[in-house]
Amino acid sequence: MSSVQPSTRPKASQKAPGRRNENNRIYANPLPIIFADEPEHPSVWHKALGLLLGISLNRVLNPHCEGVFDATTRSVWVTDMKHAMTLWQRGFFGKGDLSRSEPSWLARQVNARKQARTGLTSEEVTAKRRAERKQFKLDRARAMATAAAEAEAAFKEEGRVISTVYAADGTRIIPSAATWKPSQPPQEPVRTPSPAESDDEDDKDVPIENVEHLQLTLSEAFFLLWALDCLSVTHPETVSLLHGNALSLAQIWCAFQNAHVPSPSLLPNLDPPARRFDNPFLVNYVAYHHYRSLGWVVKNGIKFCVDYLLYKRGPVFSHAEFAIVLCPVYEDPADQESSPFNLQNASPFSWSWLSTLNRVNAQVQKTLILSYVTIPARSRVSDAVLSSPACFNHYSIREVIVRRFIPARMRD
Repeated sequence: MSSVQPSTRPKASQKAPGRRNENNRIYANPLPIIFADEPEHPSVWHKALGLLLGISLNRVLNPHCEGVFDATTRSVWVTDMKHAMTLWQRGFFGKGDLSRSEPSWLARQVNARKQARTGLTSEEVTAKRRAERKQFKLDRARAMATAAAEAEAAFKEEGRVISTVYAADGTRIIPSAATWKPSQPPQEPVRTPSPAESDDEDDKDVPIENVEHLQLTLSEAFFLLWALDCLSVTHPETVSLLHGNALSLAQIWCAFQNAHVPSPSLLPNLDPPARRFDNPFLVNYVAYHHYRSLGWVVKNGIKFCVDYLLYKRGPVFSHAEFAIVLCPVYEDPADQESSPFNLQNASPFSWSWLSTLNRVNAQVQKTLILSYVTIPARSRVSDAVLSSPACFNHYSIREVIVRRFIPARMRD
């Protein structure tokens, strides 16, 4: 049983109700595969099968997405944006190669073009806002000084106490940021269009070609292909060498493992790989499949110096609750000595490194978890099991939660 459980501490709502409802609608499905409701008018045979055999009448809607394997970047590219958005909106798989997460390059370019038509660049818009803010502060200070002088004069001459905020008719004397309008709008900088900008005027109505693609890690691609059967992987340079366009499961099994083996060729190596239980692809996929099967959304954690980040629903709903560091453990130390792979964190790490890593994640309210992936011993398990994904049954995962020791809070 996994020790990773959702946090019970209360969290403040970060999204407006309208935005939250919209996200709930867009990202309602946790996986690309959807189980549709029963048909409105099922036939008699469907009802009989459902009653006698207990067969569900729900229809399985499989998107059948397509991707291209790139051995150089060790990733799978989904170039069809319809497929890319399906994988992102149903499980948050992959990331845009020109974006931080969601493939949004095209939307950003369209917004930039609309903004360019106003005649101001983003830097000029910022300068204009700063000038308006400065003018607002000057007008507010002037109004406060005038109101204070009038109140003081009324008290000395008539003994009356008048408000310095509201006038007699109820209007505000001192302007607020929500209702203030500049009496003299700040002077906008004079822009002299360059020859390049003049030439681009004719191209503003030309549709922008989307050059972005969704980039899947090998673990994400194999999970979609093997566990969910909703992804087909191809390679355009090897289509003529294969019997069909899509690579078979056996070919992908070999290509993904060979991707971690240095090769002078940029083409995917479809030959049977050297059978090693400590292949980096196998070790990473074991952990990825483990946490995905528990219902977590697993994303890359390089930003916080960890291997994976675990989201309860996804990046658009909340921040990640857990940060995972993979620590491979060899069941037989002799396998580590003869290994051609230098797995990260396979050797004991220093306490200073662990304290630094824990401090970084504690500052962003993430719980650090050391996930120990036990690599089977070759002396106990035959290498023949590595010919198929059935070898994953021989791996095991143990988890250790690491928290900072704060003397002021942990005296007891």
